[in-house]
Amino acid sequence: MERMHVNPRAGVVRDGTRDLAELPKAHLHLHFTGSMRSLTLLELADKYGVRLPEALTSALTSGEPPRLRATDERGWFRFQRLYDAARACLRAPEDIQRLVREAAEEDVRDGSGWLEIQVDPTSYAPALGGLIPALEIILDAVAAASRDTGLGMRVLVAANRMKHPLDARTLARLAVRFADQGVVGFGLSNDERRGMARDFDRAFAIAREGGLLAAPHGGELAGPSSVRDCLDDLHAARVGHGVRAAEDPVLLRRLADSGVTCEVCPASNVALGVYPKQADVPLRTLFDAGVPMALGADDPLLFGARLTAQYEIARHDHGFTDAELAELARQSVRGSAAPVDVREKLLARVDDWLAV
Repeated sequence: MERMHVNPRAGVVRDGTRDLAELPKAHLHLHFTGSMRSLTLLELADKYGVRLPEALTSALTSGEPPRLRATDERGWFRFQRLYDAARACLRAPEDIQRLVREAAEEDVRDGSGWLEIQVDPTSYAPALGGLIPALEIILDAVAAASRDTGLGMRVLVAANRMKHPLDARTLARLAVRFADQGVVGFGLSNDERRGMARDFDRAFAIAREGGLLAAPHGGELAGPSSVRDCLDDLHAARVGHGVRAAEDPVLLRRLADSGVTCEVCPASNVALGVYPKQADVPLRTLFDAGVPMALGADDPLLFGARLTAQYEIARHDHGFTDAELAELARQSVRGSAAPVDVREKLLARVDDWLAV
């Protein structure tokens, strides 16, 4: 039977009719370059005379995301090539400021009250005067966007597992240095099938000792073992993606019992070929097992779906009721690094959304 909620002023509201863009939520898995608007990328490419790959320009102009399949080395290389081409268009502080402001505006439009945007500042350092100036420019842009839009916004500094672990230690120390200026976490991104998590254990120890939340990627391109490695070797408080944990019931119980949040990005899971279709993404398996989740957009520039679209997928492809969608939103807030007062306000607003 279809569930109903009655409000004496609004009348009867049925599940599936509440606006998911108005559902308060936190956004915990959004990559820096991948957050860019399509039009912004096209304008920046024109500004700097950058010739974008045809697969990218045709996707941006058509509104359809590029065809990607990163489950093999060739497919991942192709995905990374498109990402690198987009990143090459970010060359000046004003480009960074524009990207961050627009990412905040998109999140506000999607009902987000808190955004933790993930960035490897070494990628932008050559164009911005070095590693420290690059991070300072990013943090200044985040502070300004947060002030202008009212969105709570912070930064998660991410190391690249394709680089040497010593580089990760340098980044961890830098992240800790800026912990009082907007950095709240430390991550590990790029192809999970490359490099061992334990090689980066010292970097994560530095970050944790400095008070930062540990949020490495695992359990998307690689299987359940990569999630276990994040827990055992890096002491993850959150796992970027983590969906492949659904293949291991023991691991599911461990995640649920420990309260480790998985940052699940259903649109990108399908776009990268991890699952054939949206109905195959194990959202229901994770949710029913009690694993906390925070739905995220990952790289909407390439995958074509922002934050609200992830909740739409949960509703339409997995049959989540409005009460369950509200609980997903609460889980995203609880898994965030937001201050207690911000969490309490967002959680109260989730209750208000459901009570209408």
